[in-house]
Amino acid sequence: MSLLPRDLRWRAFYPETVPDDWFRTLSSQPHPLTAEEYALLPGDLLIEVVDGYVVHRPSNGRRHQTVARRLADLLEKHAREAMARGYGCLTVANAADVRLRDVPLHVRRPDVVLFRCLDDDHVLRPDDVVLAVEIVEPGTETTDTCGKPSEYGRAGILYYWILRLDRTGVSAVERYHLDQATMTYKHIGTLMRDAGGSPEIGMPIPMIIDWPELQD
Repeated sequence: MSLLPRDLRWRAFYPETVPDDWFRTLSSQPHPLTAEEYALLPGDLLIEVVDGYVVHRPSNGRRHQTVARRLADLLEKHAREAMARGYGCLTVANAADVRLRDVPLHVRRPDVVLFRCLDDDHVLRPDDVVLAVEIVEPGTETTDTCGKPSEYGRAGILYYWILRLDRTGVSAVERYHLDQATMTYKHIGTLMRDAGGSPEIGMPIPMIIDWPELQD
């Protein structure tokens, strides 16, 4: 897999500044990245790791970031209510590393993750994750709807949501549950904003989808 050099990464988003032969400057990753090497990288890099090779994540726009934050807030509110009713300790994060596999190294960063409480130095693994959520953008459609569901399912993450956006915010929430016999996701329903109301769901935790809270 080829990698864009650090000094040219930003130019990928501004084609008019890139020379016609920019692709000739690409260099190959010398070897698969190990967990130890990954731990030494700056935490603010927009990357994931697939089978030991770095994959660059597109920089999320303002609307994407706003929706991810608001969904995290909504999940956190209902997680606290669930904990008060006897659920175990749960917490929520945006774009947290989830270590799907150690060798070859496989690390994804779901847009929103609901997971069991861990110590700060504990590596977040699939068994810890209650729900992984990806917000689909035009440049991530294939990865979010085909690639990541396959990877998350094989890793054993029980619940997966895909959020669809329109000009005002979240328009649909596609919900999937892991079939542990096949380690693939089964569609268990899609919530549509245009259907009206505030739908209530019971899994992975009881919660109400309050559409106004998920709008831009």
